[in-house]
Amino acid sequence: MRLSRLCLFTLAATLAASPTVGTLNVQIQEYEVPTPKSRPHDPALAPDGSLWYTGQGANKLGRLDPKTGEFKEYALKTPNSGPHGLVADQDGNIWFTAISAGYVGKLNPKTGEIAEYRPDAGSKIDPHTPAFDHDGILWFTNEETNYIGRLDPKIGKMTLIKVPTAHSVPYGIVILPNNAPLFCEFGTNKLATVDPRTMTIREYTLPDSGARPRRLALARDGTVYYTDYARGYLGHFDPSAGKLVKEWKSPGGSESRPYGIAIMDDGKIWYSESGVNPNTLVQFDPKSEVFSMKAIPSGGGVVRNMVATPDRRLYLACSGVNKVAVVSLNK
Repeated sequence: MRLSRLCLFTLAATLAASPTVGTLNVQIQEYEVPTPKSRPHDPALAPDGSLWYTGQGANKLGRLDPKTGEFKEYALKTPNSGPHGLVADQDGNIWFTAISAGYVGKLNPKTGEIAEYRPDAGSKIDPHTPAFDHDGILWFTNEETNYIGRLDPKIGKMTLIKVPTAHSVPYGIVILPNNAPLFCEFGTNKLATVDPRTMTIREYTLPDSGARPRRLALARDGTVYYTDYARGYLGHFDPSAGKLVKEWKSPGGSESRPYGIAIMDDGKIWYSESGVNPNTLVQFDPKSEVFSMKAIPSGGGVVRNMVATPDRRLYLACSGVNKVAVVSLNK
């Protein structure tokens, strides 16, 4: 698919206006997912290197073998589950959040069997983004019900705790080196941590009242980078100090809507700008503080999440154009 002259002009103008922005030397290979209007929401990396995604509009999970380009889809047993986030465990099982049907699921790819985990009777949840801690406990955010959830896969026990700030919209989540979950409060200008032993939540207010952190990525030094969706910024936060280190305006400007984010093992930060057309893939080098970027060939259709692989690639879900993508660095 060719980019229109207007799209190319918009991207070129953005680059020209930012002298510290270079052009990314990467290959972006996109794959059309089998079921139309699947709305691939989030990607995940499995132990065998495969790319998994949630087909939110199709009520399916999907697997892509990047080596062969072969897809396999798995239909969920509960209609209108609304699969959202997903993560693989060490055995290759795929855990996913069913945001519409209010449960956390586990798919065994070998058998196709799906297990569903729900809270105690009377509790309503809308699971959003999952993450495994170092002990194999699954933590997950709940966007509208304002919970942080904890699920012990060994016994199937789910524990919920309310976030102190009302309507905080818990969103992206990572596990810190000390095993504490850290999550975004997308409904306000806060990040927060959870004590995994006491389930106590501690909130950290970002300096700008207009900040709306949406997604997180963990750096090797234990600090985190986040995308400030509302203001068009990339932020750097130190959980041990409990404060913002620094922030940078994204190359696309105040309406660029930075979204999915990941960090490579070399420390460089990658994220998407979802508010520009076409969507861009952005790299930020924290040592030189230089940005580089490239337009996503299909336009992206909003890259809501991404994951970095050990062999220095990126997996993307391009939800609005019904594709997933593999980004490879040119040597």
